[in-house]
Amino acid sequence: MSLKFIILGCGYSMGVPRIDGYFGKCDPKNIKNYRTRCSGLLRSKNLNILIDTSPDIKTQLIKNNIKNIDKIFYTHAHADQTHGINDLRVFYLKKGIRLPVFADKNTKKYLLKSFKYCFKKTTEYPPILKIINLKKKHFFKDDDQKIVLESIAVRHGKIESIGYIINQKCGYLSDVSRIYKKDIKRFSNLKYLIVDCLRYDPHYSHFNLADVLKLVNLVKPKKTILTNLNNEMDYNTLTKKLPNNIVPAFDGMSLQI
Repeated sequence: MSLKFIILGCGYSMGVPRIDGYFGKCDPKNIKNYRTRCSGLLRSKNLNILIDTSPDIKTQLIKNNIKNIDKIFYTHAHADQTHGINDLRVFYLKKGIRLPVFADKNTKKYLLKSFKYCFKKTTEYPPILKIINLKKKHFFKDDDQKIVLESIAVRHGKIESIGYIINQKCGYLSDVSRIYKKDIKRFSNLKYLIVDCLRYDPHYSHFNLADVLKLVNLVKPKKTILTNLNNEMDYNTLTKKLPNNIVPAFDGMSLQI
């Protein structure tokens, strides 16, 4: 089995539709406009590596027939990336071992404070996760398949978020407003760049479409996939505005790395 990246969810923090059923400018007749909160899955023959535990993670894993999770990497500590963490409990029950969670310093602090029971024995229930400090590179092997995850800090408004590069082929930047100059070259000439594109108008903590177009012109990925889309970003309308090498994401979109 080749290495695969699945975009489990590509919606912004409230999802599309919102909890009150509001679709904004998105056509509810198009299934690709139904967007859950951002999460991604890196899948090899025997390993499932999850990026972020969105509040919709249970629905996402069921929909994509994901039966096991082996490792979890986080981008940052916001609710739309972390608040599905409790649903990981079933994987501890199945395996009997605590799942490794990789996070930077700020995210680690938030997780240990907000979800202490997941990491430390505080009740009659055992902890289900163990926290591991995020490194610049993590190396894994599945049979003959080598997997390298590079972590790169980027700005996300007032905080930093983590972007990931997988095997120097696929970049994942779900929440970003600026890439530091020293790191721009690391995103150059990728096979895929999955990148935050919240809306058309500027936003202080996210790329908008103009920002993404500038980035694409600079780093020249073969294919760019827009994620973290809000309810102004109708799939068909957005597609018509884009060149052939840039496409909107949709929930369940799968990429061969």
